[in-house]
Amino acid sequence: MFDKAKLRDAALASKAWPYEEARKLLKRYPDGAPAKGHVLFETGYGPSGLPHIGTFNEVLRTTMVRHAFEALSDIPTRLIAFSDDMDGLRKVPDNVPNKDMLARHLGKPLTQVPDPFGTHDSFAAHNNALLCEFLDRFGFDYEFVSSTDYYHGGRFDDALRGVLRNYQAILDVMLPTLGKERQATYSPVLPISPTSGIVLQVPVEVVDAEQGMIAFDDGGERVVQSVLGGKAKLQWKVDWAMRWVALGVDYEMSGKDLIDSVTQSSKIARVLGGKPPEGFNYEMFLDEKGEKISKSKGNGLSLDQWLTYGPDESLAFYIFREPRKAKALHMGVIPRAVDDYWQFRGNWPNQPIEQKLGNPVHHIHNGAVPTETLPVTFGLLLNLVGVMGGDATREQVWGYLGNYVVDASPANWPALDKLIDYALAYARDFVAPTLQRRAPEGVEIEALRRLDVDLAALPADASAEDIQNIVYEIGKTGGFAELRDWFKALYETLLGSSQGPRMGSFIALYGIANSRKLIAEALAKATG
Repeated sequence: MFDKAKLRDAALASKAWPYEEARKLLKRYPDGAPAKGHVLFETGYGPSGLPHIGTFNEVLRTTMVRHAFEALSDIPTRLIAFSDDMDGLRKVPDNVPNKDMLARHLGKPLTQVPDPFGTHDSFAAHNNALLCEFLDRFGFDYEFVSSTDYYHGGRFDDALRGVLRNYQAILDVMLPTLGKERQATYSPVLPISPTSGIVLQVPVEVVDAEQGMIAFDDGGERVVQSVLGGKAKLQWKVDWAMRWVALGVDYEMSGKDLIDSVTQSSKIARVLGGKPPEGFNYEMFLDEKGEKISKSKGNGLSLDQWLTYGPDESLAFYIFREPRKAKALHMGVIPRAVDDYWQFRGNWPNQPIEQKLGNPVHHIHNGAVPTETLPVTFGLLLNLVGVMGGDATREQVWGYLGNYVVDASPANWPALDKLIDYALAYARDFVAPTLQRRAPEGVEIEALRRLDVDLAALPADASAEDIQNIVYEIGKTGGFAELRDWFKALYETLLGSSQGPRMGSFIALYGIANSRKLIAEALAKATG
């Protein structure tokens, strides 16, 4: 680990975005710890649906900023994962059972809606449990907070009185942002109907701010009711601001689509006498067509899908980089993310501290970067498994690795062993179906014959570098217009792909004898 003073000095100058964000918090509290004794980070989650890759994204990035702040300051920190489970159920999700049952509870707080899965006390409880299981799976250090618990337990009562005291000022913030029809019915406070249990969207009259009393119309009847103790909740932009003030939230990030919401909530927080948290707006993920990912369209990539084909470190690496830049999120980015992660991890030990602090793996592992290396790239593994075919096994892959890796075994290379499973899955589902080896033509035929002869003259344990030199020499003298045309021909005729690995490494890994069989099969197509 780093010397604390040296780390702090380097972090103060680092351009890595978590340290830039952490320095905002240093400026927020130049005189040391706030009155509450800690700096509070928050992430929000709506339990009307299941946890997804966006949830992981936000908690991971917030955790990275938290760790960066802890490198700069001795002020204690906390991270709360806040569940908006007092929200009314607006629509029935597509991916749950018992939809008819859920439809009968539309409009009720999510903690009052029965669990369609039949495993928990409510739909919110079910999804909250999944959220905690999800966060625990990745070892996040957080405290779960339920909106329902805080509303019903009175934790927000003083803040709710503040909303009523400043009711008109909050309206002055919100009404200009709404259309005329919405302005006529908008209320910062959403009372819970005493008869139906539904979260009502109706105009509200403040009767007594100090007592927390309001009046509203409920099905044609005027009702006077308290907003305290869970009998009402707030519209979400007002709720967000109230929560910041009531809990003393110091840092919360959000997507670019919420920039206007952050602006309005920040204004309301100031109306309530508080200070909005620090934070930044990250860009949204795009699909492979460059379109915004939509859960209803199903054009995104789920967390489980990524983790079927790549380790969580590769996802964390992809999320860390360029958070303010829109990035594609689809199956095709996974192999590159895996290899880039390992490349940065391999560079980390020999870097000066200034470069280490800008290295993504430093933030992924909070400075405790594992020492194990990777003897082959994930891309090379994919090429190997692709050539082996869709029914390849881990044991067979290890057999080929013995041609290339010293002491090749799962016990000696555990990280590589895990990557093999990902490579087998990815190659089976996405590589094998696309492979199509074409017949060589023109100068390619003679070049492949020369390669076969030269490989036959090599010992079985020839180095990847020696093989690469042969491949390179044939490309230079084989009549190709450009060297890359030779490599492209090798990929297309031997591997069935338009791009591929360093061929010396692949042939050493696959074995000279096996590689000569590939060449023979390609030449047979040309002459057959």
